[in-house]
Amino acid sequence: MKTLALIAVAVCVASAQQRRPRIAVGGLVAESNSLYPRAQKMVESAPVTREEWLESAARQNTVASGVVEAAAKLGVDVYPVVRAGAGFLGYVEKKSFDEKLDKLIGQLKTASPPFDGVILIQHGALVVEGYLHGDEEVARRVRRAMGKQFPIVITHDFHSNVSDELVANCDVLITYKENPHLDTKERGVQAATIIAGMVRGTLHPVQVVARPPMIVNIVFQDTFHAPYEPIKAESRRLERTNPKILAASVPGGYQWSDVPAMGPSAIVVTDGDRALAEREARRLSGMLWDLRDKLVFRVPDAATAVRDAMAGPKFPVVLMDTGDNIGGGSAGDGTALLSEFIRQKAEGWVAVISDAAANRAAFAAGVGGAFDQAVGGKTDKIHGDPVRVVGRVRSLHDGRFVEPEVRHGGGRYGDMGLTSVIEVEGSTRDLPNLLLLTNRPTSPNSLHQLISNGVYPQRQRILAAKGTIAPRAAYEPVAARIVEVNTPGATDVNPARFTFKNVRPGLFGMPR
Repeated sequence: MKTLALIAVAVCVASAQQRRPRIAVGGLVAESNSLYPRAQKMVESAPVTREEWLESAARQNTVASGVVEAAAKLGVDVYPVVRAGAGFLGYVEKKSFDEKLDKLIGQLKTASPPFDGVILIQHGALVVEGYLHGDEEVARRVRRAMGKQFPIVITHDFHSNVSDELVANCDVLITYKENPHLDTKERGVQAATIIAGMVRGTLHPVQVVARPPMIVNIVFQDTFHAPYEPIKAESRRLERTNPKILAASVPGGYQWSDVPAMGPSAIVVTDGDRALAEREARRLSGMLWDLRDKLVFRVPDAATAVRDAMAGPKFPVVLMDTGDNIGGGSAGDGTALLSEFIRQKAEGWVAVISDAAANRAAFAAGVGGAFDQAVGGKTDKIHGDPVRVVGRVRSLHDGRFVEPEVRHGGGRYGDMGLTSVIEVEGSTRDLPNLLLLTNRPTSPNSLHQLISNGVYPQRQRILAAKGTIAPRAAYEPVAARIVEVNTPGATDVNPARFTFKNVRPGLFGMPR
């Protein structure tokens, strides 16, 4: 009888190993600019069938795209669970966050057949009313609900603030290596590969996080150039040359989330070797700390940047409107650069402003109609005052565009809402001054944002882009040079402009 029982157990184990593992994929996402006093509601993505989700992921270059592609090759079945997000300008209100997280956990617990693990595609800078570190709260509650043996793999953006408790409550944390974020699909492949090994018992990850006592200002977080590029390269080298290292991440942090873990970090995941993970995490953290003498904050204001751009010998010059960084949660209607273009009578410039009211006036005037409106500066008092713009309506568009190349975040489709192009007073046929008015703020991660509206960036002298690092992947191929500009706004890159209450005291790079 004992022999028969042992045989029965062996048969059950073999059967479980042979069936295709079932992995849930979901997450709650926000890059919360918690220094801005506004509550944002968390909204669930429109429901889709599994087939629709798989098809959409296959067309893009996102983390989900990588998960789906790798899972198919690895013999793993992936299923979408709750995917929800919130606006970035402010913190997330507690009620909607709790509702979405409870629903996600409910889907994990009640699935039939049961899930074998979960990949949570998070951002890493989620701040929730009542929970300072929202991503940490997600990991904690999923772990509590699903138990210690349930595989939890989490992916984060490069702008992730990583706490000890977050790392303790998941098996694997992987962050983007690149900023602009061109490696999103690669990180999805990595996450799926690791969790497949976990559920089949061939990988046993352990991970360690180390955080240097500093911030790396976002203006220095370009991983394709010094000073950050060598650290990114070292994280790649570790994964490439040491088979025991499953993942090595060195996120730069997100400086507008007022949380204790704000700042850069190093997370190393190994296959069962904690000593190796600790040693390499500390070493990478030390490399980050050694950058501090190179992080000298010298960023021109709008007046200086526009004057220098006009005087330059080569064009186009791209001016990064860092205080109105849409990808960082800003309003998209900041007027600092627009006002200087008009005041200094700049020639051949392009700017994009999210202003639905001015846009309606343009559509009412029609193509060729006169335009005389106060533009921008309508969200609040920190993004500049409205600027009077006089000109004519050059063209009207639906605001949708497609980016065929891999750009920041891996998305393919853009939608600014109805969009008008205004040819502003002072234009010539060779050097038009062009203002795009959109119905919704859209991060400038694609040149097709302009090209789809009949604006050819390589023919212009000055291009204003509302971002800091993210637009570089799109703009570097046409730019003579790129200049970060210290403009006012919700994403002002000078931390001295804000009051922090929760960050660790004494961080290098923070105001004393």
